[in-house]
Amino acid sequence: MSRVGNKPVPLVDGAKVSISGCTIDVEGSKGKLSFEHRPEVTVALNEDSNEVIVTRDSDERVARELHGLTRAIVANMIEGVTKGYEKKLEIVGVGYLAAISNGVLQLRVGFANELHRKIPDNLTVTCPDQTHVVIQGCDKQAVGQFAAEIRSLRKPEPYKGKGVRYQGEQVKIKAGKSATK
Repeated sequence: MSRVGNKPVPLVDGAKVSISGCTIDVEGSKGKLSFEHRPEVTVALNEDSNEVIVTRDSDERVARELHGLTRAIVANMIEGVTKGYEKKLEIVGVGYLAAISNGVLQLRVGFANELHRKIPDNLTVTCPDQTHVVIQGCDKQAVGQFAAEIRSLRKPEPYKGKGVRYQGEQVKIKAGKSATK
């Protein structure tokens, strides 16, 4: 039995859920999200207890896998439209900096040219200072994906630790050649 899938998803105040067929629409103060689930699972809204309940039709492997996944996606959608999601990146290195101009994130991270990444419409990206980038949005997957793309442009290198990293990420620094003498 799926422990995650069996738990009902409580509706937070301010979140409105509507289910039509296989499409789930969630609306809240931070935005609006939609998800189309697979037919192996059934999603129902319990008006009395103010919960969303996900059940599976059979005990086949695919249905068991999708049971917990669908419940987790619905829970993330409800949390996203009420609280929102946020990822913070920090840029470490001499002369490394970030700026935003006309919906484009500009990064100078040690290459000959500046790197430019268009900011998706459903995300809010800010630079409180030149070495920090804050990505906010209601879609957990979109926030994490954009943060991962920015980090992959210049991952932290293991000798000096320069590069783009998540805030609070620990980078293991290796000893260089001079440490062997």
